[in-house]
Amino acid sequence: QVQLVESGGGSVEDGGSLRLSCATSGYTVGSGCMAWFRQRAGLKREAIAAIDTDGREINPIPSDSAKARFYISRDKSKNMLYLQMTNLHSDDTGTYYCAAALVDCSMGYPHGMDYWGDGTLVTIST
Repeated sequence: QVQLVESGGGSVEDGGSLRLSCATSGYTVGSGCMAWFRQRAGLKREAIAAIDTDGREINPIPSDSAKARFYISRDKSKNMLYLQMTNLHSDDTGTYYCAAALVDCSMGYPHGMDYWGDGTLVTIST
C-alpha cells in the first residue's frame, strides 16, 4: 500500500521560508513523476512543480511567481520529496499536497497522478 505523508507546514510571517517534506512508503522515489500541488481558499487545486524520473524539474505555469520562489527536490536514498519555498506571502496560504505517479511526468502530470498525501497546511501571516 502506497502512503505519502507531508510535513513541514505551519505558520510563518510574510517574506519567510518553509521546507515541506513528503515521506513515501510503498513507492520508490524516482520510479515515476512526483509533484507538489496546493489548494488555496476558494480556488481549485493547482499544480506547483514536479520532478521527473530523470530528475528534471517541471513547472506547468511558467508565468506563475511560484516558479521563481519554489524549488522541488528529492532524495532517492531516503525516499523523500521536498519543496523549498521562499519569500512567502499571504496568497501562498493553503494546503499543500504531495503526489506520485506510476508513469513519468509526460504522461502523469498534472492530471494523472496516482497517489496523494493528505496535505499539510501553510499559513502566511502579515
